[in-house]
Amino acid sequence: QVQLVESGGGLVQAGGSLRLSCANSGRTFSRYAMGWFRQAPGKEREFVAAIYWSGGSTHYADSVKGRFTISRDNARTTQYLQMNSLKPEDTAVYYCAAKTTYFTDSSYLRREGEYDYWGQGTQVTVSS
Repeated sequence: QVQLVESGGGLVQAGGSLRLSCANSGRTFSRYAMGWFRQAPGKEREFVAAIYWSGGSTHYADSVKGRFTISRDNARTTQYLQMNSLKPEDTAVYYCAAKTTYFTDSSYLRREGEYDYWGQGTQVTVSS
């Protein structure tokens, strides 16, 4: 089975940086896109960023644009989320997700229901 595993979360001061990773430790599978979502305490899970797995084009939530960068390695086995200039409001559990179905509307990347596999999440805490 597919097993997405996030790593790299932790505690950081405001203005600091963290780099999250997401790797598949289970069977290989084809994917059209990968995404990052986050869920803060008492809030719904929200879209953070996504990347087309083949072409590498990216999409970001307005709240993280210019501060976060999503990427993948050349072997297309791992995705990353580089988070800079972190703010206390970035505190959340961060989840990676894989979308395995074809799509043409890029807005689908922002919908968690469009993703088929999810990691267990990694906690990011930003202190003020």
